[in-house]
Amino acid sequence: MAASQLRIAMLSVHSCPVGNLGAKDTGGMSVYVREIARELGKQGLLVDIYTRVHDPKDEQILELGQNARLIHLRAGEDEDMHKLAVYCYLPHFACNLESFRKHKDLQYDLVFTHYWLSGWVGNSLQRWWNIPHVTMFHTLGAVKNAIGIGEDEPELRIETERHLARNCHHTIATTEKEKEALILHYGASPERISVIPCGVNLALFQPMDKQMAKRQLGFGDDKIILFVGRIEPLKGIDQLLRAMTYLQNSQGLRLVIIGGDKHSQYEMERLQKLSRELHIGGSVTFRGLIKHEELPYFYSAADVCVIPSYYESFGLVALESMACGTPVVATNVGDLKSIIHQGETGYVVMDNAPHHLAEKIALLLSKPSPDMKSVLSIRESVTGFSWSNIAQAIIKECRLVLTNYFVQVH
Repeated sequence: MAASQLRIAMLSVHSCPVGNLGAKDTGGMSVYVREIARELGKQGLLVDIYTRVHDPKDEQILELGQNARLIHLRAGEDEDMHKLAVYCYLPHFACNLESFRKHKDLQYDLVFTHYWLSGWVGNSLQRWWNIPHVTMFHTLGAVKNAIGIGEDEPELRIETERHLARNCHHTIATTEKEKEALILHYGASPERISVIPCGVNLALFQPMDKQMAKRQLGFGDDKIILFVGRIEPLKGIDQLLRAMTYLQNSQGLRLVIIGGDKHSQYEMERLQKLSRELHIGGSVTFRGLIKHEELPYFYSAADVCVIPSYYESFGLVALESMACGTPVVATNVGDLKSIIHQGETGYVVMDNAPHHLAEKIALLLSKPSPDMKSVLSIRESVTGFSWSNIAQAIIKECRLVLTNYFVQVH
């Protein structure tokens, strides 16, 4: 089956791919869905992403690029809601999607779902349409519960993920760790799991002059330590704040934290209080949400980007930072151990203990300002993660799944 013939129904029910990045339910998965859809469209597939209406002003159909569009459907109130509350409206979402499909006379070859809520809907569509269902989890509830940081994930999620892992025609994991977790926690069949990493937009995330970027952002000559992500306990930001106390001898040092919205207000206030208690409040800046297109300025202005997480499904921020030529210090989560070249493009630490983070941050800060050669060397290390390469791997898997499905059916 030629790629140009493939039409994919992609589902991201609870999280809008064009929502505010860094908000409670809008993170790396939203970037993934948007970017992979655009790239699949460029490579000749026809991709419709379905998500729920989050705001009355949402356009029903939004063109994302060549052959790729985003479609908003009603499911509950036309506003943000807790993702668990979305579960009650999944049958409504599925029926509205089917009505839209019939009204527009659309046919799909494959349904590709993201996160367990979308997977639930995908199961219904697979049966109605008699086409294969491919899923990605992005994070796993069982792994989160095993870590024990933040709120426990409900049994409803665990059971739904177990059912999807065992019954979907194929699962795409972004790391070998995730594949192992799917087998261990959910009894998934290894032969029905492919490992394909996340990608990075190399056209957007490019190095720029560090001093120029700092001036643009009003940072002056401070050394910048950067955090980018959602503001939640699992991200380990409190450990990064504690690490700052080991670095106080460094003059002109500033920690810049990007992310957070009204839903993370409690955690934001907790972290702000902690920074005051640690007597580093004057050296910490909470910038809140910023536009995705502005991130390259922050990565380029930073002297080091830190990922102190207890858990990441992949570690997309590392790719973005390194694409801008900025080294990364990270815990051993996601696929960061294979992405970061120890001592060359950053460091992976055994855990997010403050002294471990601080030791490696200090090592990077003590080095002379990087020249363009070293900046480009860091960028070069992640060029293989272009969305074009990732899309080609996804297309290959979709073709295999379709071939196997029709062989079984017929």
